[in-house]
Amino acid sequence: MATQTPDQLQGKTCKPCEGGVQKMNQQQAKEQIIELAGWKLTRDANWIEKKWVFKNFQQCLNFLNHVGEVAEAEQHHPDLHLEGYKNVRIEISTHAIDGLSENDFILAAKIDGIDLKSL
Repeated sequence: MATQTPDQLQGKTCKPCEGGVQKMNQQQAKEQIIELAGWKLTRDANWIEKKWVFKNFQQCLNFLNHVGEVAEAEQHHPDLHLEGYKNVRIEISTHAIDGLSENDFILAAKIDGIDLKSL
């Protein structure tokens, strides 16, 4: 997979993955993660993660609800963590291949596209 900008990723749709797809190697993942501000590789480059800090608990819930809508629309579901009362952490991986696929970066870019001012 060639490295893509956030705009390119946001213009795509996640493809169903039930396995049989090659996961990204570490080098591909490292090249792609650079394009997504604030995201980092974790768990031996098989997951990506980002953290947010909000003003209050309600903003966290509003954000997570928006993330849930995006995830449902893409049929690709991240691990969502509400920590403390104002911290959100999101982890993404393609479970069926036990690693990263293009879908993970598409979803991350779409999460980054959520208007935080509307929360």
